Amino acid sequence: MRYDSITEAIGNTPLVRIDPAVHGLRHIDLYAKLEMLNPFGSVKDRAAWNMARHGLAAAAERGATVVELSSGNTAKALALLAGMHGLRFKSVTNRMRVPEIKELLLLLGAEIEELPGQSECLDPTDTEDPLTRFHQALAGSGNAYLHTDQYFNPRNTESHAAGTGPEIVKDLDGRAPDWFIACVGTAGSSTGVARVLREQDPGVRVVGLVAHKSDFIPGIRTIDEVHQVGLFDPATYDTIESVTADEAIDGMLTLIRRCGLLAGPTGGAAYHGAVRHLRTVDNALTERRTAVFIVCDRAESYLSYVRQRRPELLGRPPRKNSPAALTEAEVRTEAQVIDTGDAQRWIADGQPQPLVIDLRGPQAYAALHIDGSVNIVDEIFGELVRGGLPFSKRRPVLLACPVGEKSARYAALLTRMGHPDVHSLSGGIVAWRDAGAPLVRD
Repeated sequence: MRYDSITEAIGNTPLVRIDPAVHGLRHIDLYAKLEMLNPFGSVKDRAAWNMARHGLAAAAERGATVVELSSGNTAKALALLAGMHGLRFKSVTNRMRVPEIKELLLLLGAEIEELPGQSECLDPTDTEDPLTRFHQALAGSGNAYLHTDQYFNPRNTESHAAGTGPEIVKDLDGRAPDWFIACVGTAGSSTGVARVLREQDPGVRVVGLVAHKSDFIPGIRTIDEVHQVGLFDPATYDTIESVTADEAIDGMLTLIRRCGLLAGPTGGAAYHGAVRHLRTVDNALTERRTAVFIVCDRAESYLSYVRQRRPELLGRPPRKNSPAALTEAEVRTEAQVIDTGDAQRWIADGQPQPLVIDLRGPQAYAALHIDGSVNIVDEIFGELVRGGLPFSKRRPVLLACPVGEKSARYAALLTRMGHPDVHSLSGGIVAWRDAGAPLVRD
């Protein structure tokens, strides 16, 4: 197979049947669409090329820089495409949380600008959010950037409506699957593929998968975050279900060890969510059915992500005192939660006053935070929980995170460890801000 350009190799990825002995479904044939086999390594190759291709020549003439709000696969593909056309690429993000991805982008020649943000995602309704302000500036005419705008650009969706969706139908002998299960990030792939499949068969059921509120899964948004994405339309999905980081890693391990697919955690989440959902209907079926999920990218870029959450998989001792080990029921039962009004009174009148710990990233903390709070990033705080906290068990503590999910897990864990007066701020900094409580800026 011969090509004149690597971009000609984008698309036409395999559709591989998963062995029923692995997933255990009796009446459903489960297929994986291997988008990780695109030339730049992910499902985002399609969208990146479709969004950039029409503007690259003009950008080269005026010496523009390609720019995108991305911390992952879209940035990687755009960095390579920009380099092929003699252009610079700039990634702007507040989600650069996987070291291998950051190092790879630097290797590709990308410039990375990490901006603060009040949430972990672009919030177009918040005019003070730095990422939002940057996005608005890029939307203006006459600037020196080619902004591909993956969260709002319809070419993102069109790349999958023109490619991924028709390929699935073709490989299923002209039929749409009965189920399409998709992780939701920018919502481009799920929206584009769903559109084509439903044109082929209006009865196709689409399951959207999001990250659990308290978890981070690379490439997947939480249910709160997806509503901030311009391409997201709830009507696309028959149901939206959440997946935890542990479930994503479990699914990733199954695909790697049982199926020979070097899938990353997003593919693992898609597999786990697909099997979990399909098991609820499998026994009631009397005829064969089909389902398709997407393996978005490869495992190699996420070793630090796995090491942080499941070190025993990489030959290291398992982590003790981990908030991830707590079930949702245990968090609800054991975490002491306090609302904004009571927290304000506690901070003002407490004897002694609580130590307020903000678990967000340093940029988000610098943008706006509770006066007098100290910033200990979530990952570092987790290490301190295992190795030695900078406060005694007698010290009252108020923990805050973006929406109150991670802080509740830590509050439950510290209560279990013998800290009697640790509380989580209900709704996090977002609820504090929305209640009009004061925030200060560095």
